[in-house]
Amino acid sequence: MAERRVTVASVVGLHARPAARLAKAAAAAKPLTVTIRKGDGPEVAAASVLGLMTLGAMHGDEVVLAAEGEGAEAVLDDLAALVAAQADHE
Repeated sequence: MAERRVTVASVVGLHARPAARLAKAAAAAKPLTVTIRKGDGPEVAAASVLGLMTLGAMHGDEVVLAAEGEGAEAVLDDLAALVAAQADHE
């Protein structure tokens, strides 16, 4: 299973717009299933806005994205870039 550790850059954390952007991108990665967790917490589906918001991932927190299958490395690189980007103004 491929993983990426990334620090949340958004000043509001993975809430509202940043969560929606990440969920949309993760959903587009089908047939891969991408999960995300904060610290040693439970994994949630990265394609779920509600799941992302329940993580409670705030600015500066480290999260771990994971996926398995063909193309997982590239998908995780793209999703990690979204989490690491401070795009709060969009």
